[in-house]
Amino acid sequence: MFDFTELSQRANSFRFRSWDLLIIAVCILVGFTIQKRVKNRGRRLPPGPKPLPIIGNVRDFPEGFEATHWASYKELYGSLSSVRAFGTTFIIINDFKIATNLLEKRSMKYAERPVSTFGGKLCGFDMFLSNRPPGEEWRNARKRVHDFIGTRSAMSRFNDLLQLEGRKLLHCLLETPENFVEHYQSYAGAIILKLCFDYSISRKGEDPLVGLGKRVLHIFSDSHSGLWLVDIFPALQYLPEWFPGANFKKVAKQYRSTTSEFIERPFKYVKSCLRGGAGLSFVSTELANTASNAEEQQIKWITASLYGGGSDTTVSALRTFTLAIALHPEVSTEAQSEIDRVVGMDRFPQLSDRPNLPYVDAVLMESLRWNLVAPLGVPRATQEDDYYDGYFIPKGAVIITNAWQICHDPTLYHDPFSFKPERFLRRGARQPEPDPRKLIFGLGRRICPGKEFADDSLFVAMSMMLALLNIERARDSTGKVIVPEVEYSLGIISAPKEFRCSITPRSSTAAALIKTVLSESAYDQDDSADLPE
Repeated sequence: MFDFTELSQRANSFRFRSWDLLIIAVCILVGFTIQKRVKNRGRRLPPGPKPLPIIGNVRDFPEGFEATHWASYKELYGSLSSVRAFGTTFIIINDFKIATNLLEKRSMKYAERPVSTFGGKLCGFDMFLSNRPPGEEWRNARKRVHDFIGTRSAMSRFNDLLQLEGRKLLHCLLETPENFVEHYQSYAGAIILKLCFDYSISRKGEDPLVGLGKRVLHIFSDSHSGLWLVDIFPALQYLPEWFPGANFKKVAKQYRSTTSEFIERPFKYVKSCLRGGAGLSFVSTELANTASNAEEQQIKWITASLYGGGSDTTVSALRTFTLAIALHPEVSTEAQSEIDRVVGMDRFPQLSDRPNLPYVDAVLMESLRWNLVAPLGVPRATQEDDYYDGYFIPKGAVIITNAWQICHDPTLYHDPFSFKPERFLRRGARQPEPDPRKLIFGLGRRICPGKEFADDSLFVAMSMMLALLNIERARDSTGKVIVPEVEYSLGIISAPKEFRCSITPRSSTAAALIKTVLSESAYDQDDSADLPE
C-alpha cells in the first residue's frame, strides 16, 4: 500500500505543464508541424482562434471547467470549431445534430480513441474496453457485455439484486446520513462486484475491493488528466527509470501494479469459488465458454472496465441528484406524492413501477442533464480524413463532443440552468424536451454497452430515496439553513464539490420499513475474507 496523495503530488511535477518544457517541445515539433501544414494546405479546417506561429493554439486551451470554455466557441466560431496543438487537430462539436451526423451516421470513421502513452501504454489502461481500438477483439468484448447486461431482458435477471442493494443503501443512510457519498460508493461498488464476480462486499468499514477500485479510479483520472511529457514524445517511454527526467516511469510502474492487483484478485476469487459451485456472475458465465489464456485476459479487462465505467459515474449522478433535491424541495414533494399514489407507504418502489412513475423518471433524466457526469464525454479520434459542411477533418483528429453545452442549449431546453424535471413530461400543448440519455451514454459504435444497467441502478436508488427519505438543506449549530453551493469538480468525471445536507426518514413507518433489510439472509453476507492475497 502507498500514499496516493503524495504520489499524485509527485506525479504532478513530471507532467508537461511548464513553459520551459513547452519551448523544448516546440523546437522538436516544428518540423513535424510544418510537414503537416504542407500536406493539408488548401484544406479548410473548421473555424477557431488564430494559431500562433509554430506553437499553434496551446494558449487557447482552458485551465478551468473545460466544457464552458469550449461552449463559448459556439458563439464565436459556430457549432463546429477547431484548435491545433502539439501537432494534433482538435475538433469541438457544440451541436447535437452535428454530433449525430458524425459520430452515429459516420460511426465507422469516428470510432477510434486518441492514443495515450502514459495512461494507456505505461499504466495499462489501453486494455480498458472504452480505450480499445476498433477491431474483432473490441467487438467481441462489447458483445459479451451487451449479452450480459445490455438489454432490458438481460437486466431483469438482476432486479432482485438491485432491490436488495437499494434497501441496504437506505439503511446506511438511515444510520449515518452524513456519510452519504461513501454509501453511494458502496452501493455502486456492491452491485458491480456482485454482477461481475458474485462477490458480496463487507459492511464492516471499507471493503477491500471497493477501496482498491477507488484507488484505481483515482489512478485512471490522474493518468489521463493534464498532459504528460511522454504523451508529447512517446519515444521517452523507452528511457530507463534512472535516466534524468524519466521519473514518470516509476509513477507508471506503481500505478500499473495497483491496477493489476484490482484485475487479478477478484478473478482469482471467482476461480476458487468455481470449485465449489459459483453463483451467477459475468466471470463465471464467460469462463464456462472460455478455453484460452488470451480470452481470460480479455474477461479480466472487461470486468475492470465495467467497474471503471459504472462506479464513479453512478456516484457522481447520485451526488448531483442529492444536491438538486436539497435545493428544490418542491421536486421531492411532487415526486413523493406520485410515489405515495402509485406505490403506497408500505412497500418499496420497484422497477416494475417505473412506467407508472413518470415524474420520478423525469427527476432521473434531469439529474443527468443538469450536471453531466462526463461533460465532454470520452474523446474520439478519426480513422480517416473526412469532410463535413465544407470543412476538412483530418485523420487522427481528436473529436471533443461538448455534451454539457448540448444539454444546456436553450434551443433544446428552456431555462437550461434550472432543475426542472417537468421539462420531460407532456403537459397540455407543451411537448417533452429531448431525453439526455440519447446523448450522454454516447453515440454510434462507441455507445455505452452498460447503459441499461446504469439506468436501472440509478432509478432504484433515486426512487427508494424519494419514497422513504427526506433530503433537505442542513442547518448549522445556530439553526440557520445552509444553502449548498452548486460547484463541480474538474476532470473526466464531474461531481458536485463537497456539501452538507440533511437526510432523515419521512416517518417512523418509513424507518421501520427500511430496517426490514436487517432480517434478510443476504444482508450479512461478506466474502472479503475469502479474497486471495
